[in-house]
Amino acid sequence: MKKILLTSALIISALSFGQIHWNNTRFGITGGGNYSRVAQAHNPSGPRYTVQFGGIVLIPIEKTHQFFIQPEVLYYGAGETGKDRDLKGKDGYDAVYGNNYLSVPVYLKGYFSEAESEFFGMAGPRFNFLLWQNVKNTPQNRPYYNPDVDDTANPSLNGKASGFNFGIGLGIGYSYKRQLELTLKYDIGLSDTYPGLSKEPGGSDKNKSEQVIAVTINYIFK
Repeated sequence: MKKILLTSALIISALSFGQIHWNNTRFGITGGGNYSRVAQAHNPSGPRYTVQFGGIVLIPIEKTHQFFIQPEVLYYGAGETGKDRDLKGKDGYDAVYGNNYLSVPVYLKGYFSEAESEFFGMAGPRFNFLLWQNVKNTPQNRPYYNPDVDDTANPSLNGKASGFNFGIGLGIGYSYKRQLELTLKYDIGLSDTYPGLSKEPGGSDKNKSEQVIAVTINYIFK
């Protein structure tokens, strides 16, 4: 919660001290591919490949045509699978632990110059709201990986993902004429994706951090 409050305070400060030019706000669409993992959660553990897509807003700060606030509203696929290459064919290798979110990142975005075509960097918080889980083929010796398991002796021991996740997003990309943009993003989860798994046999108390690497394409309307 402290991390969320601190990040929110930074955003409010940027909005307060920067001169926002709402009249020059532009809208766009975005989409791309995700490579996701979750640290300290499942065993075996491997990547999940999925997608993200949605809408973006580009809000200018100051008059330089160089700094912007870029909020987005996305469908955002994450989670992981059991496809550990060293455990191929073992129980749980075909497992899928899919987490599907309504995601709202809010980036501070800066182009390296005021040139029409230019590289840019961006960073900001990401707020993920769980829409549904897609879990299948869980290991037989780890039934608690299934979110539907009802363990009356240990009711908190299950693989249900948290309904809300918070993280930090970083990105770098290239803009062609401030309209067509290619971005490489890295999202780092700061909250515990699977709080119930900390009490599993041999489980870790460390946060089950969800991490996503994505390549996206933006198209910004004039």
